Amino acid sequence: MSRTRIRSLLLLALGAGLSAGPPFLTDDPEPVDLGHLELYLFSSGERIPGVSSGFGPAVEFNYGILPDTQFHLIVPYAYDRTQGLPSQGGLGDTEVGIKYRFLHEAGALPQIGIFPFVEIPTGNAENRLGAGHTRVYLPVWAQKSWGPWTTYGGYGWWRNPGDGNRNWTYAGWLLQRELGEQLTLGAEAFRTTAMTWTGQASTGFNLGGQVNLSAKHHLLFSAGRNVTGETQTYFYLGYQLTTGPYGNLGDWFHRSHS
Repeated sequence: MSRTRIRSLLLLALGAGLSAGPPFLTDDPEPVDLGHLELYLFSSGERIPGVSSGFGPAVEFNYGILPDTQFHLIVPYAYDRTQGLPSQGGLGDTEVGIKYRFLHEAGALPQIGIFPFVEIPTGNAENRLGAGHTRVYLPVWAQKSWGPWTTYGGYGWWRNPGDGNRNWTYAGWLLQRELGEQLTLGAEAFRTTAMTWTGQASTGFNLGGQVNLSAKHHLLFSAGRNVTGETQTYFYLGYQLTTGPYGNLGDWFHRSHS
């Protein structure tokens, strides 16, 4: 496999990783509460033999701007280490989106929402730090909880322009359990269609969880790999700060617009 082909696969798959519900690739439909704020500082990456690429440090910002509506922004530092080529690092592609929940969980009904976003090509594609094209993701997610258990997942379509690229889809589902107030563990399975015209569909899994250090401070982690398609491993490690209502940056935003 050529280095160009490998880098293309990593950049495409890492875009999917940016859009995930930390620390997993699969997301949920639940937005941040109105006036509440989530800030993440994280590192995530993937590896194919001979090549590793990822983001770190990266910053994710989620804010509840309206009832059931969340504004979303990720600004990453990207890196690429390809065997036989100079290592590269710098600004990656920026992600901007809106999560909207249109159905609340009630009785046997799950909660359902959408989370469309755009990846803006702010990364240098010539240095292997960005896709070089604007990409769009259109997913729908559903979630159901009972006792300490929660399950969620869904399906999304990627618009993926560029020479040799093709539009592709992601489907994933996750099951997690709260083990007391401080620890949640989960596992997900997912499948993607081919991201390039010469690529392969792939199936994989992730294992991970969240440690609650306090009501506001949390650690998140996951690791996984493909079981079909390209040989590929994944990881995520992040810190999350949650505040609200109108806490810290959210308080400043509310005062300045009232």
